[in-house]
Amino acid sequence: MHNMANSLTICILVFLLCVSADGVRQVPYTINTNNGRFLLSSDSDVGICKSMVETQGYSCEEHTVTTTDGYILRLQRIPVGRSGVTADKPPVLLQHGDFSDAATWLLNTPDQSLGFILADNGYDVWLANTRGTKYSSGHTSRSPSDPAYWDWSWDELATYDLPASVRYVYDQTGQNLHYVGHSLGTLMALAAFSKQQSLNMIRSAALLSPIAYLDEITTLLGKAAAYSMIGDVTINIYCHILTSNHDKNLAHGPWPSFCSLFLDRPPPCCISPSAMDAVFKYGPQPTATKNMLHLAQTMYDYGNEDDNNEHYGQPTPPVYNMSSIPNDLPLFLAYGGQDYLSDPVDVQILMGALSDHDADKLVVLCAEEYAHLDFTLAGNANQVVYDPIMGFFSLN
Repeated sequence: MHNMANSLTICILVFLLCVSADGVRQVPYTINTNNGRFLLSSDSDVGICKSMVETQGYSCEEHTVTTTDGYILRLQRIPVGRSGVTADKPPVLLQHGDFSDAATWLLNTPDQSLGFILADNGYDVWLANTRGTKYSSGHTSRSPSDPAYWDWSWDELATYDLPASVRYVYDQTGQNLHYVGHSLGTLMALAAFSKQQSLNMIRSAALLSPIAYLDEITTLLGKAAAYSMIGDVTINIYCHILTSNHDKNLAHGPWPSFCSLFLDRPPPCCISPSAMDAVFKYGPQPTATKNMLHLAQTMYDYGNEDDNNEHYGQPTPPVYNMSSIPNDLPLFLAYGGQDYLSDPVDVQILMGALSDHDADKLVVLCAEEYAHLDFTLAGNANQVVYDPIMGFFSLN
């Protein structure tokens, strides 16, 4: 069953990628599930600062930080807004989800993209890029062509990448920081905070499409895709690209029915064709196949006690206890009523785990019409989500 699901999903993705349709931008992609990685990345070598930030009239700095297990991560900093006035508010670290990088926060116009909005409102903006993505592909001793380079999952992202990025921003600015995560970026934060990591440097955390439980992935083929190490989030991205009103015939053709086999949910409500073009241009980004399997399992099980003992120090995978997150940590949780991955039922399970959280330190926002990608790409997210986030930050 596992091999069949894996082959089926790869064939479908190849089919989707090879389709040529009027109005859909065709970008060369490489598909490589060897060496422990799942690679879907474009050929562009232009850095994020030069290609996406400076072109919009903002100053931008490139920074690097090395994790304690040797991965070299790139961060971008937007220290001032378009006005040129130096930031007078605390730093904010933005952490993207899976199959993406820091471009996630910059794909819309400056008035619609959270990275630019925060900078224009006086925040010192830092953009993180997890290991394995195009601009964080370095390592002190390994090459991405080495299978050992890809031997990681979100457990390592929570244990190494997030603390390294948080520490670096803190050391550079001398201030505790606000954190914003989307999707996988929320799981990294919840896992790290539940282990009391980095909390002494965090002012607050805004978690968009929070993922701590994945019991309610609703489609049979979506689950098969997740367990085949690829994840229905990839099919979600491409189906949304193929059905995103680039061409009226395409949008009303066979693709909505085909994609509904995988999604069984409405597409994003409020994403423009130009934003979806940008998604296709700048991503999806590489990730480790182990990471996809870990996401599907919630906690990666090596299959035998010896290997689990070697990696975790115990015969079974550890469980991250969400209720151990300090009750006085300011949290802003935003979820969508149409989100198939951060399903509302799973979010309620997370809310149950946080039931003892200080009432004045927990803000919950439900955008009923939003699907998973709307939180970073919707044209109206500036009013629906980002304005409330800045109001939340101003109190913390």
